[in-house]
Amino acid sequence: MTDYTQVWQCIGCGRIEAPQPCIGVCKDRKVFMVGKDEHERVLAENHALRDRLENAHAMLLRFGQARPREGQWESAWNALQPQLREALAVLAAT
Repeated sequence: MTDYTQVWQCIGCGRIEAPQPCIGVCKDRKVFMVGKDEHERVLAENHALRDRLENAHAMLLRFGQARPREGQWESAWNALQPQLREALAVLAAT
């Protein structure tokens, strides 16, 4: 997990400052930041999405490993259809 640095943000203009010792060569530059709450929300969404994709991946592997017995391809196909719909529902939820 990322370490957070506490900074001061102006409630008027939004300027960000972090107290630290100056060595006399300071120069401002524009940087882009995101708030801690937003960052953690996106991390949680990312984790949930990865979990769903791993679940769908495991479900889809069954199709690649399925080998119907001689003369049983139709019953195997019918048995895999609900599992396919379940995997598609998992992917659609993402």
